Amino acid sequence: MPTVPEKCVNTLRFLAVDAVERARSGHPGLPLGAAPLAFVLWDRVLRHNPRNPAWVNRDRFLLSAGHGSALLYALLHMTGYDLSLEDLKAFRQWGSKTPGHPEHGLVPGAEATTGPLGQGFAMGVGMAIAERFLAARFNRPSLPVIDHSTYCLVSDGDLMEGVASEAASLAGTLGLGKLICLYDDNRVTIEGSTDLAFREDVAARFIAYGWQVRRVEDGNDLDAIEGAIAAAQAEVTRPSLIVVRTHLGYGSPKQDKPEAHGEPLGPEAARATKQALGWPLDPDFLVPEEALAHMREAVPRGRKLEDQWETLLAEYRRRHPAAAQELVRSAGGGLPEGWQQVLPGFDPEGGAVATREASGRIMNALAEVIPNLMGGSGDLAPSTKTLLAGCADFSREHPEGRNLRFGVREHAAAAIVNGLALHGGIVPYASTFLVFSDYMRPALRLAAMMQTRSVFIFSHDSIALGEDGPTHQPVEHLASLRAIPGLTVFRPADANETAACWRLILERGRPAVLVLGRQKVPVLGAARHRIDDGVTRGAYALSLARREAQGGAPPDLVLLATGSEVHLALEAAGVLGQQGISARVVSMPSREVFEEQPEEYRESVLPRGVPTLAIEAGSSLGWDRYAGERGAIIALDRFGASAPGPAVYKHLGFSVERVVAEALRLKAR
Repeated sequence: MPTVPEKCVNTLRFLAVDAVERARSGHPGLPLGAAPLAFVLWDRVLRHNPRNPAWVNRDRFLLSAGHGSALLYALLHMTGYDLSLEDLKAFRQWGSKTPGHPEHGLVPGAEATTGPLGQGFAMGVGMAIAERFLAARFNRPSLPVIDHSTYCLVSDGDLMEGVASEAASLAGTLGLGKLICLYDDNRVTIEGSTDLAFREDVAARFIAYGWQVRRVEDGNDLDAIEGAIAAAQAEVTRPSLIVVRTHLGYGSPKQDKPEAHGEPLGPEAARATKQALGWPLDPDFLVPEEALAHMREAVPRGRKLEDQWETLLAEYRRRHPAAAQELVRSAGGGLPEGWQQVLPGFDPEGGAVATREASGRIMNALAEVIPNLMGGSGDLAPSTKTLLAGCADFSREHPEGRNLRFGVREHAAAAIVNGLALHGGIVPYASTFLVFSDYMRPALRLAAMMQTRSVFIFSHDSIALGEDGPTHQPVEHLASLRAIPGLTVFRPADANETAACWRLILERGRPAVLVLGRQKVPVLGAARHRIDDGVTRGAYALSLARREAQGGAPPDLVLLATGSEVHLALEAAGVLGQQGISARVVSMPSREVFEEQPEEYRESVLPRGVPTLAIEAGSSLGWDRYAGERGAIIALDRFGASAPGPAVYKHLGFSVERVVAEALRLKAR
């Protein structure tokens, strides 16, 4: 007779198998092999409350191997989350709560959207950093209000990905002792044995990173798995990797074969698997009462854990009321009252200021009043101006530090920021040059999908950076970032627009990209409130044509620009005015925000029937929607060149003379 734990393991296995069979799509191999380690973690280790998936002090679990989603759904159902058996039966179907890969915000209890391999691992590093930082900030003697662990289930594929290597190296450097990764070492990929492309000693690599490594030779040995996790929990100075030798598609005719990875077993093989593991052939989606009762003990256990924490928090409130109020505020995603008042204003009389420089001043002002503003750069903080002055570096010695030194690890940096945001309690950012946003793109896409409060700061925004040449001069990047649904891109024209962008980014609390220039630009002379209001609407008439201002007549044309090119448009408008041509200058710091505005407002900024000349030192892709058939575009559809910035800018067509010439052509049509 199988024991209750064995029944629980097989219940998880066959709920997953049956879900995949019904959907005729999915990945049964991982659930069959990894169910024992998942059961031990969720049943014997994980501190969570199924009735409150958002409990602040819960352990975090990330299924980095997101293709094994059917296993996660089985775990969530069996432990009492809001995921029914009917939801499992609707696996991978339209409108279901059980999509092909876990989706944060859709699946109750899914801590992150995973599936692109390595991303969950790196987000787990971010969550572990968040726990360490918040614990250092809020815990008091005998009052550990922040005290939990982060667990990741990772696959061979996860550990092949570069993003995981970047994140693992940083985690070891930081000594994240509450990060524990269970490695489903089944040694099979879609194309065959991992030996085809992956013969390294993974354990030795992680030891070199500074991790503790434990091994479990038999993936079905529940006690050995539990012991390895206990040993990992006892190691508080290093993250831990537990290498668990499993078998893909365990018990099936396709065991240890690539065919078990990403396709249903098929009716005959599914029945053979049930027979081999002593499971009833009928009915499908069988949940034995004793297995369900055992795993549903997670509900009262979780309620008790949270109640104990609430008692601790009540005592914390009594003894440290101000800190408790700040903890609740930050954990809930709120910002301190009146934080907007510290945003600096910039005077045109003070001279030209690069938007990256303005952003640095703004961030340091914000850091004074937003104590959970935290982040860093891919080894470029002096250039991106993202260092928080007077704040320590986050490290194993200084977990209260707010400057994250990501090193030259852009991909991991972006994913870690997503983990920080998902954990909660942090306002996180990462920065690099705009051209290197390509290294971050998978994490940017997931940030947009999950709608995390992730801020990505990209400086050196165009060919105007000059001498470093085309390898470092972004061209297609703005268009590429704007193509990501749910990601808001900001490219301010001056220091005051930069401050307004920061305000809007923090108020919206959604994933955002702030694109900044290296070169100094004049501070706009328009009234500050008009700039603030204009940025809030995404685009605005920065400079009305004289004819408009005097009598309300429509302009002859509109010069539409972003970033540094706004100043080019203003100069050109002045020249055109001397020639009797009425030109309105429109600054568009954010296309996405502008598109959210009512049609009436959008038409008031870009009047129908008035020719529009769009100007941006980047790809022309997308600007035709604003220029229209009667308009034109000055953009860059080639790579740049190495020379002083002003020379590159001029030789590639970004000059007052060219803008005026194009405007005259439009007027003459």
